[in-house]
Amino acid sequence: MDWNAVVAANVKRLRIERGLTQEQLAHEAEIDLTYLGGIERGRRNPSVEVLGRIAAALGCHASSLLHDG
Repeated sequence: MDWNAVVAANVKRLRIERGLTQEQLAHEAEIDLTYLGGIERGRRNPSVEVLGRIAAALGCHASSLLHDG
């Protein structure tokens, strides 16, 4: 399973559902905009800490970012 692709799809889907731009989400999660873009493209491998910050900024549990399906 390509976990980077799973995380990428979930972050992007949840961000769009919440009406956030990449810039807004990056700011809320306190990560660099280009890093977030890399995560959404499946090219970056975020740490558990970063996944937690993204989840908090999206208002969801971190496990939501790892859900395949």
